[in-house]
Amino acid sequence: MTKPVLVLKFGTASITKSTGEPNEPIMVDIARQVAALQPHYHIVLVSSGAVGAGKGLIRDYRGDITQRKAAAAVGNLLLLNQYSRFFSIYGVSIAQSLCERHHFANRDQFLQLKQTYEELWANGIIPIANENDVVSNRELKFSDNDELATLIAVGFGADVLMLCTSVGGLLDGNGQIIRQVTAFDERVFGVVRTDKSSMGLGGMASKLTFAKLATRLGIRVVIFGLNEPNSLDRALRGEIGTEFTPAETSLSARNRWLASGSLVVGRVQVDAGAVRALTQRRSLLAVGVRAVLGEFAAGEMVEIIDEQDTVVAVARARISSETLTQQRQQQNVDVANANDIVLL
Repeated sequence: MTKPVLVLKFGTASITKSTGEPNEPIMVDIARQVAALQPHYHIVLVSSGAVGAGKGLIRDYRGDITQRKAAAAVGNLLLLNQYSRFFSIYGVSIAQSLCERHHFANRDQFLQLKQTYEELWANGIIPIANENDVVSNRELKFSDNDELATLIAVGFGADVLMLCTSVGGLLDGNGQIIRQVTAFDERVFGVVRTDKSSMGLGGMASKLTFAKLATRLGIRVVIFGLNEPNSLDRALRGEIGTEFTPAETSLSARNRWLASGSLVVGRVQVDAGAVRALTQRRSLLAVGVRAVLGEFAAGEMVEIIDEQDTVVAVARARISSETLTQQRQQQNVDVANANDIVLL
């Protein structure tokens, strides 16, 4: 790919009215600004808003899971029609990409997704991604589209991940936007309000969680709003919003995918000796495991935490949690091979 990858995520509150209907002037302006950036980036647009757009057509809507799926089935069509109409004003075609968790859990399926996006980009088409709410199981859902956007950014090696919010950035205790964050500590998470918009699933805590993951894997993150003229370009330039400084990383594409953490289904707590072994690029052995937290099968992703509950790595387990529990005291039981462990 000759151009850097830019992932843009717009939440429900950013692109819809309070009633849930698409906010056409906002969407037209998004199309204008994204079209202006397209010559310089391979763009993925992650857009929420399908449920809000479709719920008005569901009788006696109460918001239960079945009604949300029905609203999404209707709303996806409405939302994409709007995007298609507005992007066509600027000579840009779009494509729909409905994603499910297994598209990221399975490496081969993810590579197929990546190849499809690359073909779209080669033809000047912008993919618009959203979760496939109609068929996603509750247990297998993305936590919200902040997570989906982050997975795409990590998997595609994006240069920048931009998360749009109705408040314009991360606010301090006085309601002022914090312009730059260079490290994630208690002070950063301490300023987060726990409320969220009435229309969306996520909030600032969600955005910070995934911003932390993305920056750890070398991706610049910007949380911004649409309440300024030319907000996309200005946020990219660091003039508005909150910018999160990326860490330096030399991880391969495969290891970035492993390290995304999206696929983690359990945790393994290890002792100090095991942590030292991991830092020396050795495999994780069962004798170094202090506790098995959660259930996982062989081949699934787990977090490895130290005795202070700090995540030190993610890994693909070679054995199940049940087998590990039974064989913890045995010698030379390989829990995760060094090639399938990514230090964080």
